[in-house]
Amino acid sequence: MRTAFTRKPQVDKPDTTGKNYITPGGLKRLTEEYHFLVARERPAVTEMVAWAAANGDRSENADYKYGKRRLRQIDGRLRFLRKRIEAAEVVDPGAPRSEQASARVFFGATVRYADATGVEREVSIVGADEVDLQRNQVSWLSPLGRALLKSAEGDRVELRAPGGTTELSVLEVRYERIEVEPFSESPFAESSSKGRSRESNPGG
Repeated sequence: MRTAFTRKPQVDKPDTTGKNYITPGGLKRLTEEYHFLVARERPAVTEMVAWAAANGDRSENADYKYGKRRLRQIDGRLRFLRKRIEAAEVVDPGAPRSEQASARVFFGATVRYADATGVEREVSIVGADEVDLQRNQVSWLSPLGRALLKSAEGDRVELRAPGGTTELSVLEVRYERIEVEPFSESPFAESSSKGRSRESNPGG
């Protein structure tokens, strides 16, 4: 067994590569959201704005004002998603890798570690757009992600967080498929059945 050592975290540096490291599931979710906004939600909101504009004075028309604001939000989200998708660097955690590479923590690793009190926890290192604390998925850019990167089983690393510095012991490193929460349409979306309720009640 390799002798353990304590590795100090590297100083944070700006990301000059512009790459958006992401798992296949994460990219699928971003793409599905983009297509939903383009093909369904934006056309539905545009239709709602046109409907509201035909109902009278726009200056006091709440539906019209809401619709225009919602269009600006959608367009901003589309610009963000387009940039993230274009910059995507897909890394498949389940893809075969060399024995040396699989022994260390890189993007896509699932890591079991213990804190200074001996409490164990397991996290998966994912992209900034995939963070899901309910699934123990943390960003590779987070303090925890940065502390664990390049470590191996038996290493001790320092986690520097706003609450202070603590030492973690790396117990296990493995690579496997990471399940990402799929994109789901909001029930409050204008293109949903609730959003379309105006059509069945035009006077409401």
